[in-house]
Amino acid sequence: MDTGRAAHSAGEAIPAPVPDGDRTLPAERTDPVPFTPDTLLWDMVGDVRVLLYLPAALVLQVAHPAVGAGVDEHSVFRTDPWGRARRSLDSLQLWVYGGDRAVEEGRRLRRLHRDIKGTDTRGRAYHALNPAPYAWVHATGFPVFLRAAEYLFRPFDEAGERELHAEARRLGRILGIRERDMPGSVEEFWTYFDRVVHDELERTVVVDELLDPRRSVPPPDEATAALRLLWPVLRPASLRLQVFVTRGLLPPVARERLDVPWTPRDERRLRLLGRVVRTVVPRLPERLRYLPAARAARRSARAARRSARAARRSARA
Repeated sequence: MDTGRAAHSAGEAIPAPVPDGDRTLPAERTDPVPFTPDTLLWDMVGDVRVLLYLPAALVLQVAHPAVGAGVDEHSVFRTDPWGRARRSLDSLQLWVYGGDRAVEEGRRLRRLHRDIKGTDTRGRAYHALNPAPYAWVHATGFPVFLRAAEYLFRPFDEAGERELHAEARRLGRILGIRERDMPGSVEEFWTYFDRVVHDELERTVVVDELLDPRRSVPPPDEATAALRLLWPVLRPASLRLQVFVTRGLLPPVARERLDVPWTPRDERRLRLLGRVVRTVVPRLPERLRYLPAARAARRSARAARRSARAARRSARA
């Protein structure tokens, strides 16, 4: 599966919405539905492997001039990198595992971004809630989920890819993104993605920083004395690994556009790493394999299933 493929020519406009198998019914479009244990994102987003693939989505996001300028001018990712990362991860977990709280989290994010505005690198005025950049931030998840599945989980077949795209649209509704700003099918998505990559993305200063394995990162806020002592040794190795995986999980068309080097040897190394990850992580105990919000949601789901089974047994008795 070529998850960085160009399904249509880069300059082609996104087709107007028409009914198809990827779309939801009109009644569903105004009523975001929380995610449940039978969804693909339920399995992926809370898995610790999210820590490996999420940075690739962040790079795609800040490669958009408006998003990159907003992060460069308004984010605290330089002065509080661990706190910023933790808050972003907590928000992501709420989108999928928060139930009814997911929609409120989407509203909170929109309120948070109301005052983020300025001028991008091309001299254009931007606002964080302008439909195009706001939809792009959401759109970066789908290709990165596909890339993560290919290398770190298990590749999706065509049906799985379409299901994942439908769930990505479902997530967009939770975040308050308009239907017309989300491609309605997988084919439309790749047309849209290619167009944004070729017409909009650039190597912003934030992209450069996120892809720099030599950047200065302090030890985690909650680091023990031993970790702080070892941090000068651990930081270079951990950053090299993080940047390597991030480069590898970028869709090839985006790597080319952003002038991110990637060799056949790099590809072989990433696939080897992926085989190790796919072998080790599924064998970890739940407390190590899943992030806290996912663990809590999985426990609640199991308890609900047990209660339902007990109720059915009682009804039959």
